[in-house]
Amino acid sequence: MWDFSIGRSVSIMMRTWPFIVFRIIVYFGITVAYITATGTGASVGYGVGHISTDPDGPMSFALWGGVVGFGVVSIAVYWIREYILYVLKAGHIAVMVHLIDGQDIPDGQGQIAYAREVVTKRFAEANILFVVDQLVKGAIRAITGLIGGIAAFLPIPGLSGLVSFINTVIRLSLTYVDEIILGYNIRTNSNSPFETARQGVVLYAQNGKLMVKNAVWLAVIMWGVSFVIFLLMLAPAAAILWVMPGQLAGWAFVLAIVFAWAFKAAFIEPFAIASLMQVYFAAIEGQVPNPEWDRRLAEASSKFRELRDKALSPFGGSRWDSPRTA
Repeated sequence: MWDFSIGRSVSIMMRTWPFIVFRIIVYFGITVAYITATGTGASVGYGVGHISTDPDGPMSFALWGGVVGFGVVSIAVYWIREYILYVLKAGHIAVMVHLIDGQDIPDGQGQIAYAREVVTKRFAEANILFVVDQLVKGAIRAITGLIGGIAAFLPIPGLSGLVSFINTVIRLSLTYVDEIILGYNIRTNSNSPFETARQGVVLYAQNGKLMVKNAVWLAVIMWGVSFVIFLLMLAPAAAILWVMPGQLAGWAFVLAIVFAWAFKAAFIEPFAIASLMQVYFAAIEGQVPNPEWDRRLAEASSKFRELRDKALSPFGGSRWDSPRTA
């Protein structure tokens, strides 16, 4: 079925508990911000609506007030995404990489400071990490088509519709590949983040069918758990909205999604990353990037070409260092 150990992934999560707590604070804090902003916006809108001569004014203004509040927090989250990537995600990945390689890491809150030091050595500024992350995400989109998607596994005529649907599922399952490449970047401990990311993407493509198979299994597990959490979160979301003015039942659905997203980001996401890194590091051990895959990716993806160009610049590094193996 899959090639990762669920027990080992859970163990890694338990040993990196300071980051799990950090994730809970950040993502559930964002959830509280959504609830507060939506509720405040709805309340203000409801009050303003009473000034209107329209009998439906309070409800209409409450709805739009909630939309504005939700939108304001969404914009704020968009602008702090670089900080979340740099301090939270990259730091957590750094300590997970060390655990997978059998290295010692600090216990307690010192773990976060230690991880930030590791990330800072690899990426002097948050914007560098963010650019690398965005280019990797763009390059990864080309891999599904290059490996033939599910058609490589189901060479059956007359199933084009099913193949198209499952290929869509595969593309959605590649959500955490950029985090896996980030883990590779930290693991190699090179001084060329763009070049190392380029190597990581090529190595992923070389082992694409194995990685996609495991990513699909993980996606199924995660979507199932996330759906259950969403159903469980409908009750508290509805309870919160019950105290809001007007009949804003539709917002219970939206806030339940936000609750489920926060739980997924705090608990399920690190489990998926730990699992995929196990598979990736084992698969690439002893391998070197294949120039043929480098060429194919460059032909298929403008983002990969941009990553390659930055890798060839003086900052990114101009040579293919042999990847370090554990």
